[in-house]
Amino acid sequence: MIELIRLKKSFGKQLVLNDLNLKIPAGKITAVIGPSGEGKSVLLKHMIGLLKPDNGKVLVDGEDITWMGRRQLNRIRERFGMLFQGVALFDSMTVFENVAFPLEEKTRLSRDEIRERVHDALEHVGLKNVDDKYPDQLSGGMKKRVGLARALLLKPDIILFDEPTTGLDPIICNAMHRLIKETQERFGFTAVIVTHEVPSIFEICDYVAMLYQGRIQMRGTPAEIRETEDPVLRQFITGDLEGPLQFV
Repeated sequence: MIELIRLKKSFGKQLVLNDLNLKIPAGKITAVIGPSGEGKSVLLKHMIGLLKPDNGKVLVDGEDITWMGRRQLNRIRERFGMLFQGVALFDSMTVFENVAFPLEEKTRLSRDEIRERVHDALEHVGLKNVDDKYPDQLSGGMKKRVGLARALLLKPDIILFDEPTTGLDPIICNAMHRLIKETQERFGFTAVIVTHEVPSIFEICDYVAMLYQGRIQMRGTPAEIRETEDPVLRQFITGDLEGPLQFV
């Protein structure tokens, strides 16, 4: 569904992505892991065209989006949903208004149709009777669920998750992972999850790719990642202080 080919990206003198190659298979969950500051969110932004590479290509379902104009890129972006790390809910809007926003902006559905779609999405993520609440009245886990409901509204082919469990306790984190898995199985979208939640993320994803020093250190199934002898991966998975990775 998404293919990154020899991607390079620098910010000033800082080289973030260095000749990176990665394939994201359709209809599967791929987790991108790696140490902080390695450019995982930068990688995610290239997939949806929010950043342009210095060199290389980004293919979405075979189409090269690298240097598309705004109109063409907007057409591609309609296939995406995104759950941001900070959820990105509008504080001045109710839950209903936040979730309904994409439908009101991009469709001509009637008010009744929008209400039905919003309630279906909220019910799917386990939220009822929250229409009139504002984001500051919700727990962190509930905010994440509202963000996921909004991401599902336009029935995207691809959903990008940028640190979807940041700030959640372990129990709510596991519940969020399970919800993502159940949602992906129900709707069949391609999912890319940028996360630090190792090894718990291995329980829900089909593939894992580790980003290190601007390249994909390894890509494989969770079982292959667990069994690897690669010293960088082994250290990152176990959290050992001794090894090639330096933690500050």
